[in-house]
Amino acid sequence: MTTRPFIELPLLASMWGGSFLFMKIGGPEFGPILFMAIRTLVACLLLISLLILKKQLPLLLEHKKKIFAVGMMNTAIPFVLFGWATLTLSAGSTSVLNATVPMFGAIVAFIWLKDKLTTSAILGLIVGFIGVYVLMLEKINAPDSKVIMPMFAVMLASLFYGISANFTKRYLSNVKPLVLAAGSQVSATIILLPLSLAFLPEKMPSNEAIYSVIFLGIVCTGIAYILFFRLIAALGPTKAISVTYLIPAFGLFWGAIFLGEVITSTMMFGCGLILTGVALTTGVLSFKKELVSSHE
Repeated sequence: MTTRPFIELPLLASMWGGSFLFMKIGGPEFGPILFMAIRTLVACLLLISLLILKKQLPLLLEHKKKIFAVGMMNTAIPFVLFGWATLTLSAGSTSVLNATVPMFGAIVAFIWLKDKLTTSAILGLIVGFIGVYVLMLEKINAPDSKVIMPMFAVMLASLFYGISANFTKRYLSNVKPLVLAAGSQVSATIILLPLSLAFLPEKMPSNEAIYSVIFLGIVCTGIAYILFFRLIAALGPTKAISVTYLIPAFGLFWGAIFLGEVITSTMMFGCGLILTGVALTTGVLSFKKELVSSHE
């Protein structure tokens, strides 16, 4: 089946933008670890069923060690970090911070894969991280601010996404997207489910929280990860993770519509700086004449 990036990129962005909404709804009742364990379990059941249906299960076993590594870096660790961060940060702010993924991807590719960084890309990294500071400036300066550690948790999660995308490019670029998607969720479930037993909630979560984690697992995880790995295979990791250009728009929109989150001018300015930085880093925006920085 042909990948159609102009359709699949915005569709994926709407799903992942919506994931922050569902984290805000269900995360506080379940707790971040149990919530994410159920999320990956639901996605795992869906994807393994499709894998068996398409007779691709042997491919999962063939690449199990590398896929397990992807499951840790691209699912288990960042999911829990995001789940914990959304207990404090708004869905909109978290989705905007998530837009730094391509920047971290470019840094990892430069350090690890020896990819080149243009002058535009270096400027983009500077502009993007200034945008992160501006985005969180109001909350950081608040007297009772508790956003610094959650903010760093989101940035760390974004770094893991960048590492994972480059790991996939280097070691798993020929593996079918469904195998990667299923394998990452299976691996994350194996890690998170036993751990979650130590963090069970004191009372049964509400129906709203239960529905949120089920929808999150099926749509925003299972189906979304198939799209994501399809895009990595078709476009490469740098272009595929450019989906994060669109995630903030959906994250801010869903948060404002369903949670009543306020979108301030400072947030919009910070978001604009981040997206400009990402555009420069990934080459969507660039100078006409470039000086190239690379490893000797």
